[in-house]
Amino acid sequence: MSYFPPPPSYPEQPGHPHHAWQAPPADPPADPRRDIQALSAVYRRLRRVATLTALGYFVLFLILSAYAPGLMTGKITGGLNIALLLGLIQLPVTLIAVAAYEKSARRRVDPLAEAVRFQAAKTTRNTQGARR
Repeated sequence: MSYFPPPPSYPEQPGHPHHAWQAPPADPPADPRRDIQALSAVYRRLRRVATLTALGYFVLFLILSAYAPGLMTGKITGGLNIALLLGLIQLPVTLIAVAAYEKSARRRVDPLAEAVRFQAAKTTRNTQGARR
């Protein structure tokens, strides 16, 4: 009867999932068409959101200028009216849309693009190896 716990499993020991003599588990075969379609869908959605955010604000500004001149000429303080304030806010709105686009692209598009790139390189290596 042993009062000590069993020793930890180290990679050098047979039976450990990362034993040097065992092959690592194979990745499931990737479908390149599915990866490219997913990449296209994510990129398309990201592009639409960023474009509609920046252009939507500008179109709102134009519509208010054309159909609500009384609102746009309303004074806020001193020489600052609502039209000027909304015009000045347009730059930060556009910059926020660009920053959100970049953050989302890094988080969603880049990993998918890397997977497609990796799969393409793997396929190219396999095809070149088969030709030789």
